[in-house]
Amino acid sequence: MKILFVVNNVYATGNGLSASARRTAEYLRASGDDVKFLSGANPDPNGPQPEFLLGEFKVPIFDGLIKQQGYTFANRDREVIREAVRWADLVHLEEPFFLEMATARIAEEEGKPCTGTYHLHPENLFASIHMGWEKALNTTTLRLWRDAVFNKCLLVQCPTENVKERLVRYHFKPELRVISNGLLIEDRGEDADVNALVDPTARYHVLYIGRLSVEKDPFTLLRAMEFCRHRNDLQLIFAGRGPMEDKVKAEAQVLVEKGILPHAPSFAFLPIGKLQALARKADLYVHCATIEVEGLSCLEAIGTGLVPIIAKAKLSATSQFALSPKSTFPAGNAKALATRIDDWLDHDENRKREAERYKALPEQYAIEKSIAELRQMFADALSLHEAKKRGEK
Repeated sequence: MKILFVVNNVYATGNGLSASARRTAEYLRASGDDVKFLSGANPDPNGPQPEFLLGEFKVPIFDGLIKQQGYTFANRDREVIREAVRWADLVHLEEPFFLEMATARIAEEEGKPCTGTYHLHPENLFASIHMGWEKALNTTTLRLWRDAVFNKCLLVQCPTENVKERLVRYHFKPELRVISNGLLIEDRGEDADVNALVDPTARYHVLYIGRLSVEKDPFTLLRAMEFCRHRNDLQLIFAGRGPMEDKVKAEAQVLVEKGILPHAPSFAFLPIGKLQALARKADLYVHCATIEVEGLSCLEAIGTGLVPIIAKAKLSATSQFALSPKSTFPAGNAKALATRIDDWLDHDENRKREAERYKALPEQYAIEKSIAELRQMFADALSLHEAKKRGEK
């Protein structure tokens, strides 16, 4: 199959959607498919570039904020888009933005079938400007995405049941298939040196992995320390970066100055190997996100043998990885999170036994399984398209 992946900035760093698209394309190519990208330029001039290259589109007023998120938008050069679409057997839309809207229209004109992946909620976008819970704005945006992008597709990949249920409620027309984005199960952390991040005088180490942003809610973990009985014995480690980084660090410093946290939290943005090594040194993993389509970073951490405590929220699917209620807490509830932390740290043997159960969980989400299911989805889309063409005749 000749598959065109449409992504505004496929070579963005620190962006989970872009990383997922690159990894998926790599595995599809290894399976024998011809995959090309329609995308903006790689910010690294020495790195690979998309086969169909688009210029940058600067969003008025919000351009600085968008770049702060580690992202850029591509322009809608109709000639380049049409060339790319004509090359493809199948067009796969990785986002619901203006580029994908234009590409879906041109694919329709050229008689080429489209599929899509639902990677993010409108709330993911608007949380950064503190409008993540504006119902009218988010509902209107989701309906626009539905009508202008996803309803142009024959099939749509939903990474989780949580996502599928939402799209069903909003009456999305295509067939919706639950297919995980897929986890690369590979041990790359044994030899990584992360000792500089770990305070050896702390008895316990509690790990947070993820963007330091509003929707990931690192602040609930900090607030939980005021209620945590074990706060004198533990160190918080934040592995991530993002637009709220300075505020998170400032609030952490206040806890240190007040004596609430004798062991100063550490901060770093790390590659996967070092994240795995860090997870092996930790005693608990805390995931506070209130808006999350899948949350594979959580799975990567607990796959090393680390018990998680995961926020339960209407728009977060990550609590699906919890093996017991003791590994969840109501999103945003700092007291409940503190109670969970204390409960696990009070019972070291129980925690270590539970960690062994979590080690086996990632196998269910192996990327090889996801790629096989995605290839079947693409093949089915092509068959549906051919059947429709025959029906038209």
